[in-house]
Amino acid sequence: VQLVESGGGLVQAGGSLRLSCAASGFTFGAYMIAWFRQAPGKEREGLSCIDENGGSIHYGDSVKGRFTIARDSARNTVYLLMQHLKPEDTAVYYCASTFAPGVPGRLSSSFYPSWGQGTQVTVSS
Repeated sequence: VQLVESGGGLVQAGGSLRLSCAASGFTFGAYMIAWFRQAPGKEREGLSCIDENGGSIHYGDSVKGRFTIARDSARNTVYLLMQHLKPEDTAVYYCASTFAPGVPGRLSSSFYPSWGQGTQVTVSS
């Protein structure tokens, strides 16, 4: 299982970024994918998850209405569109995967055994 995040960078408050999570080494269409972030000195926070079919999506309260998750099975990629970014969104963003077909999504890091290396997002005020 390999997950590679990209798309991070520096953006001004109010701006947008789209993160990508490219997956390989497993049957992409059978895995739930989630996005997390971790800021310095803070616990890892679950942001969003999407089930293997793309039919069940969950968002954390801090990003609901601003972030959108989507998956492209043809490209084995999950995206996280982040809009109306705030300085407090500054963190390292990670994608993670788990094989759990038919299981309701959850935003607990312990539910996901496989993780990418992360991509830095910095939002300036």
